[in-house]
Amino acid sequence: MLQMTSDDIVDTYETMAVITDQMLRAASDSDWDRLAELEQQCALHVRQLKEIEPQPLAGPQRVKKVDAIRRMLAADRQIRDLTTPWMAHLSALINNTSTERRVARAYGV
Repeated sequence: MLQMTSDDIVDTYETMAVITDQMLRAASDSDWDRLAELEQQCALHVRQLKEIEPQPLAGPQRVKKVDAIRRMLAADRQIRDLTTPWMAHLSALINNTSTERRVARAYGV
């Protein structure tokens, strides 16, 4: 298992919070490619955290971790609010294209 100090763990959570803020900016700008890149960066940090031996955090470190998690959750809610309409539009386009193909195959158009 990977070893990380308590400070490393807190730094990782804070880095993820910064990345999540950047994801929110990308979603606000409708920069979907950038959003996807940032999601991959964040996922790397999540994997790092999953690979470590859990270390209980106390005092200020625990407060910093909880603050970072709260920031990530708040940004995530806003990102979902921004991406849901886009995803619905994309789904409609895909379904429309799929329907057009089925009609074309059925009628030899």
